[in-house]
Formats: sequence, C-alpha cells, structure tokens
Amino acid sequence: MQLYEFAPTRSIRVRWMLQELGVDFESITVNLGAGEHRRPEFLKINPAGRVPVLVDDDLVLTESVAIVLYLAEKYPHKGLLPSDIKQRSQVYRWLLFTATELEQPLWRITRHTALYPEHLRLTAEVSLSRQDFKDMVAVMEDHMQGCQFTVGDTVTVADFVCAYTLDWANELQLLDGCPQLLQYMERMYARPNAPLRIAAAIASINT
Repeated sequence: MQLYEFAPTRSIRVRWMLQELGVDFESITVNLGAGEHRRPEFLKINPAGRVPVLVDDDLVLTESVAIVLYLAEKYPHKGLLPSDIKQRSQVYRWLLFTATELEQPLWRITRHTALYPEHLRLTAEVSLSRQDFKDMVAVMEDHMQGCQFTVGDTVTVADFVCAYTLDWANELQLLDGCPQLLQYMERMYARPNAPLRIAAAIASINT
C-alpha cells in the first residue's frame, strides 16, 4: 500500500489506522506548503488535489473517512468495525457526526484565520463557526459520559477519526468545558500505535 500524506492533515487518521492494523505501507509525502498537491503527477492520482490518498493495488481511494472504513473492512479480524449491524450503525453515526457537525466548523475557522488571503477572511464567520462547534461538541461530551470509546467497549474506526478531530479542536482552544472529551483524546493518543499529534506533526515539518 502507498499512503500519500502530509503530516498535520487528516492524513493522520489513515496513518493511525494503518499503524493500529500493523499493515506495512509506503509513505509518500505531498508537501502542501510547497504546492506539491497541485503538480500534474499528483492531480492524476487525485484531481481534487487533496491528501490523504491510499493506493492499494489497482484501487485509488481518497477521503480519509472512506479510507479508514475500507481498511476496517479489508481486515475484519482486527475488529475495528463491529460485525453487529446495530453497533456498526453507531460507528457510522459518529463518523458522520464528526465529519459534518464537528469538522466543518473547524474547517471554516481554519480557512478564515489561516488559509484564505487576509482580504477574504470574515471575522463573523469565525465567531459563528466557533459557536456551531461548541453546540455540537456538547452533544459528544454528553455521549462520552462514562464511556471509554465512542461505540461499545472496544476501540473502533470511529475513535481514530474522532480523536484526531478533537485534537484539531484542542489546537483551536475549543475544548474548554469538555473534560470527558479531553480525557478521551488523551487516552487515545496514549495508545502504543498512535501517530503524532497535530502540534508535533507541524513541528516535524518545520525542522
């Protein structure tokens, strides 16, 4: 397998999954800061110009949530996707909740504070996005009361996606008042096969 990645991005989710599975893979860095995602050779792999991308034989797969689900299904004996349909539906629920209700406001904040040219950044959009995130993360905070994992009693693919997204939120100082989620995130990143956290990943590309 080949993983096209860039350290601090959602590539971390896929790297985490591969490390938890113990699967050998080749890492191919696509330096977004240097514009490598816009090079013709990469656009042939992913016309959207985004990472991560997983190449597995003749399969080329984009979108981090799709990739981690593919890996969970490819290696069912690892138990990262429940066989019980009701439990599996809850995994899908929290994956989609994370990607829509939590990740989207984080993207809006990031775009309007760092990615867009300054003349296109909207202060009001940042304030609205912060509130949107806080409203939805409160739902997850309540859900995690007394829970070790997002779904059931063992780690699932949802946990790797959720923990990464919470780390992103923590970098934006949006987890104040969420002690359950902070503890959960720390537990996840204490796992022996956990990847670098976002701050450490950013530091790694600047050294």
